[in-house]
Amino acid sequence: MTPNPAWRKSSRCASNTCVEAAPIGDTVLMRDSKHPGQAPLELSAADWAGFLEAVQAGDYEEAV
Repeated sequence: MTPNPAWRKSSRCASNTCVEAAPIGDTVLMRDSKHPGQAPLELSAADWAGFLEAVQAGDYEEAV
């Protein structure tokens, strides 16, 4: 894993309660912006794409 991933969060994020993502080669790291020191999740590019599709489809609306 890269020691300093380039973390990004949505431009719609107006607080520190956001998901951050960092592409690293063929994977994407994902973490909670409230807890940047915790180990991130590591997703394949395909899993990341599936997650984004689910978010855009509203599959996680009730989880918020």
